[in-house]
Amino acid sequence: MNRKPFICGNWKMYKNRTQTIDFIKKLCSETLDLKDRDILIAPVYLYLDAALALTENTAVLICAQDVYFRPEGAYTGEISPVQLRDIGCTHTLIGHSERRKYFFETDEIVNLKTRSALWASLMPIVCIGETREERQEERTFDVLSRSLKNAFHMIERDQAENVTVAYEPVWAIGTGLTATPEIAQEAHNFIRKTLAELYGREFADKTRILYGGSVKPGNIKGLMSMEDIDGVLVGGASLSYEDFMKIIRFDCV
Repeated sequence: MNRKPFICGNWKMYKNRTQTIDFIKKLCSETLDLKDRDILIAPVYLYLDAALALTENTAVLICAQDVYFRPEGAYTGEISPVQLRDIGCTHTLIGHSERRKYFFETDEIVNLKTRSALWASLMPIVCIGETREERQEERTFDVLSRSLKNAFHMIERDQAENVTVAYEPVWAIGTGLTATPEIAQEAHNFIRKTLAELYGREFADKTRILYGGSVKPGNIKGLMSMEDIDGVLVGGASLSYEDFMKIIRFDCV
């Protein structure tokens, strides 16, 4: 199945305005020739406007790092999917392991956010993954199945086609540990089979599944050689322009 590779950089709570602008200007100018893959950056909320202005009519997409599940209301500090669409965002991360760990987001909240994003015509990148303890207890597939089915609860197939799934083993995020390509492939294959159970094989074959977990230039080739890995969600390495460009320019087609 010819799924277009998807390279996503999540900047978390890093980079000021000047650093954001400088990085994205260079990225846009040096990726004009890359028509065969999607490239996405998720900067902090404060600089979304600036990033969106710089990427207009370029190959680079801009993504929010999170979204709330109400279109408006008295929810101090939150950002609605309607507001994100209003400024031109096309994508949002949902359910990142750090949101689950530090802000106690549950599968149910992830589902509400996913449905809300789709309602507002935002394309969600829904993150799922197991902790080190869950892997050691051989519960990885149980966790992935539960999280995936809960995330897609009450979402019709035509809406679900706008969702990208990101597998991020929690034990490999910011720890220096990385799932081997074979370990990642096993999880991705299971996710695709679960999607087939939910929506059919044709749907599953079209859905892009990203790997996220200490992705670096040194392991991108191995990861992208796997049949069911369609791209990567890059954390720390996306902050370095040189490293991120090495990851982006991997010839994965």
